[in-house]
Parts: sequence; structure tokens; C-alpha cells
Amino acid sequence: MFSGSLFFGFTTGLSLIIAIGAQNAFVLRQGIRKEHVFVTALVCSLSDAMLIAAGASGMGALVERAPWLLMIARIGGFIFLAGYAIFAFRRALKPEALKVSALPVATSVASIVGTTLALTWLNPHVYIDTVLLLGSMATSQAAGAPNFAIGAILASFTWFFALAYGARFLAPLFAKPKAWQVLDISIGFVMLIFASMLILPVFTK
Repeated sequence: MFSGSLFFGFTTGLSLIIAIGAQNAFVLRQGIRKEHVFVTALVCSLSDAMLIAAGASGMGALVERAPWLLMIARIGGFIFLAGYAIFAFRRALKPEALKVSALPVATSVASIVGTTLALTWLNPHVYIDTVLLLGSMATSQAAGAPNFAIGAILASFTWFFALAYGARFLAPLFAKPKAWQVLDISIGFVMLIFASMLILPVFTK
């Protein structure tokens, strides 16, 4: 149960975080420029860890007092994941290239940290993905909730550091819209699989 929850958290967190966005674009840019790469990846990872932990612990406390919230968490997670899959497929119909050169220039460590924090904490989607979605999905794992959260946090650290330090190799690939199209299609199918995993227990009890 615990190992399954850890893997579920890791794969779900990874699937959510790799979608194209301003934060990933900034991390990729920093990696290409070899500019404060470690700091950029660390700030993103720690921010995600804090948000995921807050979501998992808060939702878990509520479920202990009201077990029926587990059912709502499963249904809500299913709706969100299914919707996320649809949006991923829609993005795949009109893929975009990642334009690193269009991002703002930042050179000092303070400026890099400030920009990274802004891209993370001022983005409303981060609260949906980490606090609400991952928090509710962690709750649905019952005793495996802590392991699910750890898995999701590990996914954030893995992705951001891999993206930041592997950027010099990924840049030519993700400059092509076709690469994002394949990625979004893959994300869509993964989300549909996880949506099914969440809703299945509702009908089998």
C-alpha cells in the first residue's frame, strides 16, 4: 500500500508538473544560460514541497473528522484529472514551441529568486494542482497519504533539477511544437488512467 502510494504520488506529481508553463520555461531558460541553475531548481522544488505538504496535511485532518470527505475527494479528483486530460489533448491540437528568448532577463541571485517565487506563488494554477488536487488525492490514499505526498515532492525535485541541468540538451528538442504535442498527448492519457484509478473504488464498494 505504502510503496504503491509513493509511486502513485510520484507519477501523478510528475504528470502535473511537466506541462508547459511560465515556471518551467523560466527554469529551462536558466539552465540554458547556466545562470544560478541550482538556486532556481531549489526554490521551485521547495515551494512545491511546502504546498504539497500543506495540502496533504490539511485535507488529511479533515478526513479524519469526516470520512465522507474521502468520497468527495475521489469524485473531485476524478473530475479534475479528466478535465486536465481534456485540456492536455486540446493543447496537443495546437502545440506551441517554448520561446526561451521571450522571457525576462534576470542576472543577480536576488532577482532570480524573486522571479522564481513570483512564477510559483503568484500562479493560481499551482494552488489547484498542489494544494487542492494533490492534497485531495493524498487524502484518498488513507494510510498511504504521507507516502503519496513524499512521492509528489520527490517528483518536483526530480523534475526541476533534471530540467534545469538537462536544459542544454532539451532546448533544441522543445523548440519544436511537435515535441510538446507528443508530451501533452502522453500527459492526457496518464491523467485519464489516474482518473479511472480514483473513481473505480466508488463503484466497487
